[in-house]
Amino acid sequence: MTNLNIFRLLLILVLSYLSDIANGRIYFKRVDEKLKQLNKPAVKTIQSEDGDIIDCVDIYKQPAFDHPALKNHVIQMKPSFKLKEEKLGTTSLSSKLVVSQTWQKSGSCPDGTVPIRRIQRKDLLRAKSINRFGRKPQEIVSKSNTTYLKKGLYPSNNTTQVALPTIVNRSAAFLVTLGYNYIGAKGDINVWNPNVAADDEFTTAQIWLKAGPADNFESLETGWTVNPHLYGDRRTRLFAYWTKDSYKSTGCFDLTCSGFIHTNPQVALGAAIEPVSSWFGQQYHVTLGVYMVTLTSLALSHFSKIQTNNAINRYYKQMNMIRRSTMVEWGGQVYSTNVKKTPHTKTAMGSGRFASGLYGNACFIQNPNIVDFSLSLKYPEWVGTWADEYYCYTAYNYQKSYGTLPVFYFGGPGQNPNCR
Repeated sequence: MTNLNIFRLLLILVLSYLSDIANGRIYFKRVDEKLKQLNKPAVKTIQSEDGDIIDCVDIYKQPAFDHPALKNHVIQMKPSFKLKEEKLGTTSLSSKLVVSQTWQKSGSCPDGTVPIRRIQRKDLLRAKSINRFGRKPQEIVSKSNTTYLKKGLYPSNNTTQVALPTIVNRSAAFLVTLGYNYIGAKGDINVWNPNVAADDEFTTAQIWLKAGPADNFESLETGWTVNPHLYGDRRTRLFAYWTKDSYKSTGCFDLTCSGFIHTNPQVALGAAIEPVSSWFGQQYHVTLGVYMVTLTSLALSHFSKIQTNNAINRYYKQMNMIRRSTMVEWGGQVYSTNVKKTPHTKTAMGSGRFASGLYGNACFIQNPNIVDFSLSLKYPEWVGTWADEYYCYTAYNYQKSYGTLPVFYFGGPGQNPNCR
């Protein structure tokens, strides 16, 4: 190699190095701009013992109000209706041991503020794209399969068919109901801390309120998740999610984009919840629901140790979004590029054990209720169960005896001798 060629090679390497530095500075500048957009000025800051930073933000200065549609919006602090709850055949699996959030041990937010988990630079640096931070990967639908919904609370030959999509990069096990006028759904979700095998995978236990076709649905979701890519650890965390187009270009987890209006001064979306259940030990749960409040607003409520007998409500507005749901699902989901493949992911769902293990072993959802325009919480008229990969994750709607409502069990370990 001549001296001239050596000089050219060195020049290319130097220019490439300087270009990388310049691009890195530009990227970090974009990261800092995004952080400023996401993290609003705090009235008070709480350092949680688990490493989270919780900012108490003026309720009218939260991220939702960056959206032009919410200019001069006045928050509705109380629902415009009162739900009636049917008591027929209610079940009581446990002593109703409920969870709290870790950060609550370190302080509380003053009146007029809401707790928001602070997004840090390391969170954005984990994201594949700053613009897609806080979003689920888009679903890849390959085909549709048919399952059957049964009518009534008891075994019945009266069934109807429903087509459910097979999604390439997700595996789910859920209880499903189909209708026309659902304006809310609720359930008592058993809380666990399942294994997540890879940093870019996640697992959830949740409720979906859906409308629209399988490849372009609208969805409002809430539940708990273990999601190391988003949150940076493997703690079990409370979440909410919305999308208008099957996760393609709209929606996000928690408050990482405009859309949700947070009003609860005691609950932080994305914050860790504790304690979690143990096999054949104490069983903990969180009661979650999504309800329409007006034609443009919805509410999420849950129970915690702070207020065990009164719903703690968080209201949010979905701009021109879902007015009513046609489908509700309760259950779990695993995201991985290694579902429906060999070798299968070892990411677990629920407790990490199959639904047949029942109470104290498997994850469950008790009292899965819907709300229609009667404004009553009630067990759905039609229900069916579905599992994408029955050797990996299972679903079982178990009814102990006549006169009691079924309890839905779901979950599994992922990869095992029968799920390779």
